[in-house]
Amino acid sequence: MLAGVAMISKRKIAVAGGLGCGGTKGTGWTRWTVDRMDGAFVLFSWDAGVLIGAVRIDILSLFPNICQGALAESIIKRAQSKELVTIKSHDIRDWARDKHHITDAPPYGGGQGMVMKAEPIFEAVEEICNGSPGAKVVLMSPAGRTLTQKIAAEYSKEEHVVIVCGHYEGVDQRVVDHLCHDEISIGDYVLTNGAIAATVFVDAFVRLIPGVLGDEGSAADDSFAKGLLEFPQYTRPVEYRGWRVPDVLLSGHHGEIAKWRAQKSLEKTQKNRPDLLL
Repeated sequence: MLAGVAMISKRKIAVAGGLGCGGTKGTGWTRWTVDRMDGAFVLFSWDAGVLIGAVRIDILSLFPNICQGALAESIIKRAQSKELVTIKSHDIRDWARDKHHITDAPPYGGGQGMVMKAEPIFEAVEEICNGSPGAKVVLMSPAGRTLTQKIAAEYSKEEHVVIVCGHYEGVDQRVVDHLCHDEISIGDYVLTNGAIAATVFVDAFVRLIPGVLGDEGSAADDSFAKGLLEFPQYTRPVEYRGWRVPDVLLSGHHGEIAKWRAQKSLEKTQKNRPDLLL
């Protein structure tokens, strides 16, 4: 089995006896255990402490507790417990080499605020990506591509995502030009730091990883999944304060329910997000 293919939640990973993390030797991936999980064989490296096949996410910020707290609850917590994903939040200061662990400096050319230095970010990413040549490095930035459901779906297929969180007046441009593969923004507004944005980004794509949601059809019905906002939802009681659940949803006629939902989805999109219909 070690020289074959390991599979977890339909994600296939080629493992050539003793090689791991992109097939690079000498990275601690040496002792293996083969187990079964949900009917699929999986590989675990005791030396590296990582399940092969789980999506790996590393978040680099100045405030790692922001991500740790938010991503240790609900569905994302269960995904980690099921070992579908591993999420680690790192403090960029740990890679600052001076005794005060300084990670920022005034901008050249003058101006307000401070800019995050290139050195600790480069060294952090290079250490984390050692032995993982396929890692995708993303900078959370208001100047990046606006996050969409399509982009989230793309990242749900990645095996290793490293997220760099900006702060202050941003990061040294050399990080953008020579280290990051992508820049992602969660909207046309500015936050106090990129760790908050990273949490949103991670939640958006982790929930699309196969096996994370209890019902695989849930993601297909999400707003934006089909280019429209999701239709209205109702649950018990049938009537509350004189407001009644639409009769069609109680009819049991699946064809009519699907038709009603499609119409309401279109109406909601026309009202709240007409730009999606252009």
